[in-house]
Amino acid sequence: MRTDKIIILIVLQFFMMVSLLIFAIESFRPYVIIILSIYTLISLIMISERLRFLNFLKRMRIELSRVLKGNLKTRLFANQDHAVNEVIFKINELIGQLESIRIESIQSQEARKSLLSSISHDIRTPLTSITGYVEALKDDIAASEYERDKYLDIIVNKSNHLKQLIDEIFMMAKLDSDEIQMNFESVNLAELTREVLIEFLPEIKKYDCELTVNLPDKNCDIWADRLSVIRILTNLMSNALQHGLAGQVVGVSLTESAHHYQLEVWDKGPGIRKEHINSVFERMFRSDASRNASNGGSGLGLAITKALTVKNEGQIWVESTPWKKTAFYLTLPKQIHN
Repeated sequence: MRTDKIIILIVLQFFMMVSLLIFAIESFRPYVIIILSIYTLISLIMISERLRFLNFLKRMRIELSRVLKGNLKTRLFANQDHAVNEVIFKINELIGQLESIRIESIQSQEARKSLLSSISHDIRTPLTSITGYVEALKDDIAASEYERDKYLDIIVNKSNHLKQLIDEIFMMAKLDSDEIQMNFESVNLAELTREVLIEFLPEIKKYDCELTVNLPDKNCDIWADRLSVIRILTNLMSNALQHGLAGQVVGVSLTESAHHYQLEVWDKGPGIRKEHINSVFERMFRSDASRNASNGGSGLGLAITKALTVKNEGQIWVESTPWKKTAFYLTLPKQIHN
């Protein structure tokens, strides 16, 4: 430890007081002796406090060295100096934030690896299938025109699914980099919901599924980005039909509160297990890990839905009781009319 100038000055002061005290004793000057004794005692206390403070700084340097070496669980201990304690508390808070950032970074890296692995699998699977059917057509394996048309239909379906997956990957990337242009305007949520539902009527009819709708006749104006709200509604309906068809009923309702409109999209399918409720909005999450992208979805739809909801200053959550009701709730703020 380098020489501390303050402690040197205090020590010099102490020795001066001692010398003067000795001189005063020899001269027998009571008042001077008392005053010099007090100053000498003060000097001793200052030396003691300074040494204690230097020892504290030494311990702090040791602890901070551990932090610099990566031990972010290290924390500094407070002492009796309130001013110094404020600094210590701020340093501990900073170390805590660094620890949180490192944990998030590790989790992000793991999530990125898992995401890349899932995406690679989901892209490779339809590509392999497409390649196989193309090779079969090339080698004239199809025994009849009907079989040939069937192969072509499969290729078209696989290609469409692959395009959808790639589109969702690009959408997720744009959301991550904040490149989505949000054009806020007055949107009638009830009317927009009807428009989205109309697009799903052929699919609902195809699977002989019952559709229950409860939407107000009046305007339900929100201040939002129209295209992103359409994407949210489309994803929620697609999810309900994809996973709730077994219950043979899908429902949509819109209710009003003081400051928000709440949209509920529900089904009576197999639902979501309790341990998966908090994971449904994570990227590449599928409630059944064995399902591939062809029957389990891309795993990005609900993640995109949540990200767009947040950008529209809304909230989204899910509640599920298997085979009774699985409901996604979306709240968006009302438009404030002047």
